[in-house]
Amino acid sequence: MPAKDGNAGATRLVIVESPAKAKTIAGYLGRGYIVESSIGHIRDLPEKADDIPEKYKGEAWARLGVNVDHEFEPLYVVNPDKKSQVSKLKQLLKDADELYLATDEDREGEAIAWHLREVLKPKVPVHRMVFHEITPQAIQEAVASPRDLNLRLVDAQETRRILDRLYGYEVSPVLWKKVKPRLSAGRVQSVATRLVVERERERMAFTAAAYWDLQALFDTGRDEDTRRFGATLASVDGRRVAQGRDFASTGALKSADVLHLDEAAAGALAARLENASFSVTSVERKPYTRKPYAPFRTTTLQQEASRKLGFSAKYTMQIAQRLYENGFITYMRTDSITLSETAVAAARGQAIKLYGSAYVPDKPRVYTSKVKNAQEAHEAIRPSGEEFRTPGETGLSGDLFRLYELIWQRTVASQMKDAVGESVSVKVGGASSAGERVEFGATGRTITFHGFLKAYVEGADDPSTDRDDAEKRLPNLSEGERLTAAELKALAHSTKPPSRYTEASLVKELEDREIGRPSTYASIIGTILDRGYVFKKGTALVPSFLAFAVVNLLEQHFGNLVDYDFTADMEKVLDDIANDRAERVPELRRFYFGGDGDEGLKEMVTDLGEIDAKEISSFPIRGSDIVIRVGRYGPYLDREGARVNVPEDMTPDELTAEKAEELFSRPSGDRELGKDPVTGNVIVARSGRFGPYVTEVLPEEPAPAEGKKRVKKADVPKPRAGSLFKSMSLDTITLEQALMLLTLPRVVGEIDGEEVTAQNGKFGPYIKKGTDSRSLASEEDLFTITIDQAKELFAQPKARGRGRAAAAPPLRELGEDPNSKKPIVVKEGRFGPYVTDGETNASLRKGDTVEDITTERAAELLAERRERAPAPKRATTTRAKKAPAKKPAAKSTTKS
Repeated sequence: MPAKDGNAGATRLVIVESPAKAKTIAGYLGRGYIVESSIGHIRDLPEKADDIPEKYKGEAWARLGVNVDHEFEPLYVVNPDKKSQVSKLKQLLKDADELYLATDEDREGEAIAWHLREVLKPKVPVHRMVFHEITPQAIQEAVASPRDLNLRLVDAQETRRILDRLYGYEVSPVLWKKVKPRLSAGRVQSVATRLVVERERERMAFTAAAYWDLQALFDTGRDEDTRRFGATLASVDGRRVAQGRDFASTGALKSADVLHLDEAAAGALAARLENASFSVTSVERKPYTRKPYAPFRTTTLQQEASRKLGFSAKYTMQIAQRLYENGFITYMRTDSITLSETAVAAARGQAIKLYGSAYVPDKPRVYTSKVKNAQEAHEAIRPSGEEFRTPGETGLSGDLFRLYELIWQRTVASQMKDAVGESVSVKVGGASSAGERVEFGATGRTITFHGFLKAYVEGADDPSTDRDDAEKRLPNLSEGERLTAAELKALAHSTKPPSRYTEASLVKELEDREIGRPSTYASIIGTILDRGYVFKKGTALVPSFLAFAVVNLLEQHFGNLVDYDFTADMEKVLDDIANDRAERVPELRRFYFGGDGDEGLKEMVTDLGEIDAKEISSFPIRGSDIVIRVGRYGPYLDREGARVNVPEDMTPDELTAEKAEELFSRPSGDRELGKDPVTGNVIVARSGRFGPYVTEVLPEEPAPAEGKKRVKKADVPKPRAGSLFKSMSLDTITLEQALMLLTLPRVVGEIDGEEVTAQNGKFGPYIKKGTDSRSLASEEDLFTITIDQAKELFAQPKARGRGRAAAAPPLRELGEDPNSKKPIVVKEGRFGPYVTDGETNASLRKGDTVEDITTERAAELLAERRERAPAPKRATTTRAKKAPAKKPAAKSTTKS
């Protein structure tokens, strides 16, 4: 049992993961507690060869960090950057009478606690302290009621870590050899990439279908605001008129039973209905009820923060972590939607206070998770405490305030009454001059009691979808009522390809398929973005051509590993281990070595000879003899040896046969400009990896005579080359301009015996003297600057950062940043366009353009940049209250 607070002589060491969490908890504990953080994981499998202890380096399995031949025993090493912290924890433990391991209550937190116990080797009583919110009462209850370490949770987490290590370390080298160096594969990351690629394939295979219908504006003739209402043609002579849902992705109708109207048919029908009489043929009224949304779990919070706040999944979790560690919300990694009795009472009380008792049901609402294997021991994400603080009472600001407000609104709304109203469906009939019976349809909805919608309305992934609080009022119609058509027109429509995933919809898809754990989705999406497999275009996730090549290889040669059901089944296995229904070693053995007729991972990666690297990275364009290939330096088009680079910002579904022909029809870049009058060499303009440039074509070296050695490559003269200025283009550059570019770098003169040259570099024009340099205002200055002007520049202090040149006006002005409350602008910098609020700068990413970037996307880039900023120096150990002084212990060393 833990020591009581009355034992003033006892010292308890409490270890948590983060300094912020340590600081908050220390403020809630009484005398005699020392709270310190482990700063995350203290040990893990070795990341590189240098981390492997010397005695294991000769073992065949050492590179994996897992002894696959001996019960899949993991090789754990203390992280090099954590050795000093481990030493500090050991020193603090020497003065402690008890140890409390207070890491997060999920599997990862349980594993961290186990690793701490294994490394620190405490000789004092050890207690596992768990809580799902950081409030004074929750912390005191956790101290009073500790438990033992749950080794089943540790086993499940260790199995996950080993699975991921074996997958990554065995499959990634295959990608290096067959696609491109330094790529990575992951058990869930590769499946997520496949989902994005498959959606793009659907878009590429999609054929749009055109269809028409009629839109009518009917008038009741009554003197009221809602006398007119719109309706859409539903049927002609009892045959339903085709809508978008009736067409397959090929553009063909799914059924011949529907009527497909083209422009001519729709226009002719509209003309035949010009003087028709119309009447209401049916009115169907139904009660409308909308129940409140359940409180947030991890995935729904990520989805809603993406829709409403423009946050990435990763950023949402970073902000939520800060709210949790500072005591504002409950634990944010949970798949539960249940609320404690205390939380239910707090939500109901706040709803009554804000909206009145008429908005709160007589009985509390109870939510049960539909997620399989949900950890119901956890709570939903909600404001912490027995009484909720309103957002205005928290003192929060910026994105912390916005996310807290979202969580608070959702939690309060979850305990409010249903929204109720009435939905109406109306049919209007008429006859054309040719005797055709037509029927138009209209729907409406009115909300008579908003209930929970007063507090919160959920967003939608599809911007065309009506919000739950949207109303559409129709006149009070009755069957047989006569109407006139105030307006009747034919409208064109076209089917649309399936929408690309956004972060929100990809999170939902992964959860629906039960792939991975909700707590890992943010890092998975962050990984596929960082690896270049996916980039953002607005909020849409677009796969790169590199992702196509990787997925192609995995599907053809490691199909089981990227199979959706197989990946989901692995999660069930991990749940079974956590719940004592399966054992770690047999499951790992089956995955790695195979069994029951199934091929294991080791066998899959053994024979790579049959994998054709060129075929894997080649994708024929439909309706063309052109092939897309993924090369070492990026994607390009190939037609019988002729090549052209694919523009970096082009999405795969845009690269049609017509677009490919257009790229080939553009100037190739090998444009002959003439001969250098001095050398006689031909000067050409070309398009290269790093942009357009000019160069000279040197005459071919004659083959060496028999018995003579070939000239070494290093001794072969290299052609002069020069990048085009921003003001130049491949189509218009002249021989005279090209010859000027080839004179660079230009010797300007000497200063103090050192040569000064004018050069055009990666970040713009500059002059150089030894190791010192100064930027020039324009590229044209490279040819005009004199030695006297150079002396003046070198006499001035060297400017730093983006402000070294005269401030240029912004390229675009956006809205206000929700965090800093300052206006966001787009500027041109040394490294390309970037967004700034005057305090933080963030470069535009692949897929972002100056013309299309939104305020929300800019705010997301700035928020991510702030998160990557250097962290402040870590505070020293936090003491709850000063404990009685003790004699300092002697220092000790810690083995790695």
